[in-house]
Amino acid sequence: MKWAGGKYKLVDALSRHLPEGKRLVEPFVGAGSVFLNTDYDEYLLCDINLDLINLYKIVQKEPEKYIAAAKALFVPEKNNKEAYYQIRTEFNQTKDPFIRSVYFLYMNRHGFNGLCRYNKKGGFNVPFGSYKKPYFPEKEILAFSEKSQKAVFKCIGYEQAFEQTEFGDVIYCDPPYAPLSTTASFTTYVGAGFSLDDQALLARHSRHTALDRQIPVLISNHDIPLTRELYHGAKFDTISVQRNISQKGSGRVKVDELIALYDETYHAEND
Repeated sequence: MKWAGGKYKLVDALSRHLPEGKRLVEPFVGAGSVFLNTDYDEYLLCDINLDLINLYKIVQKEPEKYIAAAKALFVPEKNNKEAYYQIRTEFNQTKDPFIRSVYFLYMNRHGFNGLCRYNKKGGFNVPFGSYKKPYFPEKEILAFSEKSQKAVFKCIGYEQAFEQTEFGDVIYCDPPYAPLSTTASFTTYVGAGFSLDDQALLARHSRHTALDRQIPVLISNHDIPLTRELYHGAKFDTISVQRNISQKGSGRVKVDELIALYDETYHAEND
């Protein structure tokens, strides 16, 4: 999947910070780059995007059937505005999980910039992307299906994901990133978005999970003063990927990635 905030370029650095454990739990699985590039015995992979989780469940169980249906859309006749908007309309009108999963991949690859965005009524509304020849990820789907035999997928929020963890787990959180300023607007991908309150609550959940239940939590976010304050008490490291971030009114700025780890060395007086 093409995915905003995908972690493919950061996987090597993130892997060096992930603690050992039997099961990796991802409350914000997104495109699954960390899942695909680590080697835990088990995985619990969660996201609030039902279309994404349904796609993963179908690929897990029926990869050949899924590939045959999805590949049929990756043809020149379907790579134009009229075809794209027709499929987008059909996607928004159907509730069939298999049809939606096939259309979801098509729109992910043919839509503008790989965005995943819904309107207030729940309708997918990303415009056509005008790509010369969208790539069909057949090998990647097969690899994902094979690896996913070790995984359980759930469409739940991060708070519920934390509730389903147990001693021996490792949690990796890749939330929607904090805004670069308190006035910055950032894209809402699903539902009501991820507010500053959500950022603070996630940090609190992470601290108390490490302290009270001895389950380590690794979080990635923008390396800005706000996140360093939010994740107080954690061990910090910076990944210098120098990702370009658009920010209204200030052109383009470069922001490093902050990696915050809460583990058994975290103490209550830090809270």
